[in-house]
Amino acid sequence: MSSWMIYGANGYTGRLVAAEAVGRGLRPVLAGRNRGELADLAGELGLEYRVFGLESPEVLVDELQSMKLVLHCAGPFSATSEPMIEACLATGTHYLDITGEIGVFEHAWKQSDRANHSDVVLCPGVGFDVVPTDCLAASLVGRLPSATSLALAFEPGGGMSRGTAKTSVEGMSKGGCIRKNGKLQTVPLGWKTRRIPFAHAERNAVTIPWGDVFTAWVSTGVPDIEVYVSVPPSAVKRLRRLRLVQPLLGLGFVQGFLKRQIDKRAPGPNAEKRGATDTQLWGEVASADGRHATGTMTTPNGYDVTVSASLGVVEFLLENEVEGGYYTPSLLLGPEFAASLPGVTMQIGEPA
Repeated sequence: MSSWMIYGANGYTGRLVAAEAVGRGLRPVLAGRNRGELADLAGELGLEYRVFGLESPEVLVDELQSMKLVLHCAGPFSATSEPMIEACLATGTHYLDITGEIGVFEHAWKQSDRANHSDVVLCPGVGFDVVPTDCLAASLVGRLPSATSLALAFEPGGGMSRGTAKTSVEGMSKGGCIRKNGKLQTVPLGWKTRRIPFAHAERNAVTIPWGDVFTAWVSTGVPDIEVYVSVPPSAVKRLRRLRLVQPLLGLGFVQGFLKRQIDKRAPGPNAEKRGATDTQLWGEVASADGRHATGTMTTPNGYDVTVSASLGVVEFLLENEVEGGYYTPSLLLGPEFAASLPGVTMQIGEPA
């Protein structure tokens, strides 16, 4: 009998994870809302499937009773993670997801005591969000333990899936986010820019509300954290112009229109595009006495990293007994976890 489940298995990323899981000899139960798509995928992969939504706590508890863990791949996680976490806490089922949403990390972290008492591991963000950046941050602070500030940046390639694009649309009305003096702080869209010396080239980048402003604080205790994404200056200007209409971006009809436009796109980058693109990451920590340390990381396409990282965490939890509680990826598997994934290289400099 299968002992773990992929919920949202019929989505773009869920399908990639399910196919690779079978390639590794794993036998997950596929689950989600769309019976037709799940039946087709389960038939193709030779797996069991279940059809249920997240509205009924009783149904969720019943479906998870026999599961050791759930890998939750159905976003937007701001809407779907809480009921799944509650069901996992009720059934003693470990919870993993592939979110990058700050609010989801914060909510899961607040359940840490409950998770400990239920002996349940809560580890959101086991995909590209936030495994590489979290491990890079933890490695840098390991090199400079007195660090008081952390900056992270990445340059993605290959484009976004529909789900990722929709999550980005939902976040636009909230503005940006950094951590200052240990507290989350809202900042304007396109708040700050800087030049980032990635391993392959120097790039222009702008602050974004990436999950590490929450998770890296948990992993390292560093009080000041900013995260940047590489974009051309023209994109920064467009982002800052959105400040003028930011309150409108959260309206239901505006969100609906933007998401309908996203639905017209391809589900996500195909295998050829993923194989032809990589992701560059950079990080820097600094201490109050002026010392600093920097590091870089190169990974395959973010979706391929999500597949290998999430399944790495799944396999770890299936094979090991872990005390319940809230974990970041680096706290659960160590700062070296990202560098152990296929095609990932990391370089950390000495403090100076």
